[in-house]
Order: sequence, then C-alpha cells, then structure tokens
Amino acid sequence: MLEITVHKIAQVILMARELDRAEGELRAFLDALNEDELASLVALMWIGRGAFEPDDLVEALETARNEASTPTPDYLLGTPHLSDHLEAALELLDLSAQADEDELIRGG
Repeated sequence: MLEITVHKIAQVILMARELDRAEGELRAFLDALNEDELASLVALMWIGRGAFEPDDLVEALETARNEASTPTPDYLLGTPHLSDHLEAALELLDLSAQADEDELIRGG
C-alpha cells in the first residue's frame, strides 16, 4: 500500500513539470517527506516507467526502501520524465491525481 497521499503525488507531478523553474521548491518538498513517502514515490516512478508491474507494488516499495544508494530527493530530481512516470503509475493503479492537480493549479 502506498504511504503517500494522492494530493502529495499531485504536488510532485506539478512541480516536476516545471522543474526548470521549481527545482528548489520540489527539492524542499521532497526533503520534507518521510522515508515511507519517498519510497512510495520511487516505487510509483518505477511502475510508471515499466520497471515493475502494478501488481508488484509491494515488491517495488520494499526494493525502494532497501536498495536506496543515493539520497532519494537527488534520485527523483535526476529522473527524466518524473511527472510522466508518476502519472502513468497512478493510471496503472486505477488512481488519479487530476482533481488534486486542478485544485492546486487553482490555488486551493
């Protein structure tokens, strides 16, 4: 089970889309997350890029927790197409961040 809210995932997606302007903001956001939330983001990113199947979420979470070799915010910030991978993973898991993204864009 994911240890992060869809709302927080939506925030990461929006900031990752604007990485050239929001890198500092995204880094601060990621630095404020706990280890379980960061592992969930890594697992989602891996599912979204096809390294794990949606049914392997638990395994992806365990791998993200156990095999981290660099600081997780650095790893996520260095991942090309992070927002695309996170959105793809949510779709594969029958989740959606669209309502949260819309709320965040409106300033909610």
